Amino acid sequence: MLRGIGVKVGSGVKFDGLPIVTGCHYGTIVIGHRATLVGNSRGTALGVRSRIILRLLAPGAQLLIGADTGLSGTVICAARSVEIGERVLIGADVMIFDTDFHNPEPGKRHAEPDWQRISEPVSVGSDVFIGTRSIIMKGLSIGDGSIIGAGSIVTSDIPPGVIAAGSPARVLGRVPGR
Repeated sequence: MLRGIGVKVGSGVKFDGLPIVTGCHYGTIVIGHRATLVGNSRGTALGVRSRIILRLLAPGAQLLIGADTGLSGTVICAARSVEIGERVLIGADVMIFDTDFHNPEPGKRHAEPDWQRISEPVSVGSDVFIGTRSIIMKGLSIGDGSIIGAGSIVTSDIPPGVIAAGSPARVLGRVPGR
């Protein structure tokens, strides 16, 4: 379905609803083995408001989704790099992006973005759970095994094995058993 220039889809990947995939000519999108992408509101208990959107924005961009990862109505935009580990669960309507999308100077906001200057890679470790309607912003990492509470805005690094929530997200405790 999505195989083509710039897109690599692993074996056993499942789609519930058609994703929107754009910018593949800029770089590479890799969807790992057995990943599940749900963009159909009937496909999850909570429902989703959006189809899956995977978008590359600039030359050399990459978006990597690990094996056995599940996305629900997720929007991911990469101008440089967004990497999501294995066995990650991403709740309904989460947004992940590695860029500010616009130049900060008032006179340059309508000009072509300087992607390298306004973008920083995002890395989500393995075994992470990101709650519904959270926003993961540029230039940060979320450590293996962490949980991000619903509606959180993540603006800085989250260490491995913790529960973080809020706006901005802050560490609230440890994940049980970690």
